[in-house]
Amino acid sequence: MVATSQPLAAQAGLFILREGGNAVDAAIATAAALTVVEPTSNGIGGDLFALVWADGELHGLNASGRSPALLGLGALADGQLPAYGWLPVTVPGAPRGWADLHARFGRLPFERLLAPAVHYARHGYPLSPVLAENWRRAAQAYRRREGQEFAAWLDTFAPPGFGAQAGEVWASEGHARTLEQIAASQGAAFYEGDLARQMDAHAQATGGLLRLDDLAAHESEWVTPIRTEYRGHLVHEIPPNGQGLTALIALGILNGLELPDHRDDSWGLHLQIEAIKLAFADAQKYIADPQHVDVPVERLLSEGYLAARRARIGETALEPEAGDPNAHGTVFLTTADADGQMVSLIQSNYMGFGSGVVIPGTGIALQNRGHNFNLEAGHANVLAPRKRPYHTIIPGFLTRTDGTPVGPFGVMGGFMQPQGHVQVVLNTVRYGMNPQQALDAPRWQWLQGRVVEVEHELGGPLSRALAARGHEVRVGLNPNAFGRGQIIWRDPKTGVLTGGSESRADGQVAAF
Repeated sequence: MVATSQPLAAQAGLFILREGGNAVDAAIATAAALTVVEPTSNGIGGDLFALVWADGELHGLNASGRSPALLGLGALADGQLPAYGWLPVTVPGAPRGWADLHARFGRLPFERLLAPAVHYARHGYPLSPVLAENWRRAAQAYRRREGQEFAAWLDTFAPPGFGAQAGEVWASEGHARTLEQIAASQGAAFYEGDLARQMDAHAQATGGLLRLDDLAAHESEWVTPIRTEYRGHLVHEIPPNGQGLTALIALGILNGLELPDHRDDSWGLHLQIEAIKLAFADAQKYIADPQHVDVPVERLLSEGYLAARRARIGETALEPEAGDPNAHGTVFLTTADADGQMVSLIQSNYMGFGSGVVIPGTGIALQNRGHNFNLEAGHANVLAPRKRPYHTIIPGFLTRTDGTPVGPFGVMGGFMQPQGHVQVVLNTVRYGMNPQQALDAPRWQWLQGRVVEVEHELGGPLSRALAARGHEVRVGLNPNAFGRGQIIWRDPKTGVLTGGSESRADGQVAAF
């Protein structure tokens, strides 16, 4: 089974499974295809995180990139780090991540896995409805950007005559050739070969700080997943620099509270919102690159600390502040194969197409993950050379406390992601929903202070009840703002797979 946000990408993964590939092979094929068939959300120039259930245990891969060696606080002439252009560009980790996943777990030849993506790029494909809408919105924004570094974006993604309408065909020969080079070299061409030299040359010609040495020095990192317990289950996330810790803190707080039996109860929603607010306050203070600072993961997830945070929740909305863990008292796809291997994988360029910088003739749209650095001297996540920023993309995985796997899950969407993880886990574990119900249920998201945005489908009575508890409730009409998720659960007795794909996107669950 393959579940992701774009049907053609799901079919790419399913094709690989039919060819004899395993779940990791299918995940790589799906991820590569997504850079072509959903470039509004990810690209070859983005990052990747993955959780792989294989051989009876869970493995974590952090394939996020670091800031260039030339990028530090001193490189910001006006003291600002913009969202677009060269300054927020960090080293892309996705191509190396694909290769590292394949080297450890892959079954089919690496070149075979990228073949569907190459086909879509070279021969073109028709845009699906949600994809087309997001593409048009992005094109309007990028046409307003001035600067030589943005010219190749228009040439690649908004060529003359292309209107990004649903059903309109888009192709990119440059993208196809780049994927072929990555496939033939197991990713080496991207970091040490011709593609790396093209990125270096374009950066130097248009004011970027990314250099060949930055690309050559990039490595993925195999990590031990972190986890917390919730009602007889264990929820697993990638450790920092990702924000999966946020979801675990919130679920750890909620594990000591009794939620009402009905999901759509204002008291239960109030408790969830308050837990998320406290978790984000901690996340924004402590999550950073653990190779640069000590991130107190164990202390933040200790029962004593969670109990102290839990005690702060009252009858009305609070203003969140970070706690002190030293005191006493951070596009998603899932795959599964017949042998029990399962993958939770997420990759992204951030903010849609990313920085707006595209390497001419290659289809490589570079991410803008550096925008998540903090600019306050002394902050754990402060901008520094060769450092990974606080990262929003997080894959999730659910097991039972006895170690039996349930399956991979995730919800895309910036800072909505840990909030989506919490809501999907609660919908599944506490409220007994199947994967599609858990994804379709109306969502909410905390924005700042006491401000909470809710989907219109949550309803007026619940919104008014939250407002009565001091929440500043806004109704959001854009479904993109509430994330897009995928789930695959495996029945421990029969092995039957049950999947769900986000109704807020063009997604699909593909199985055979």
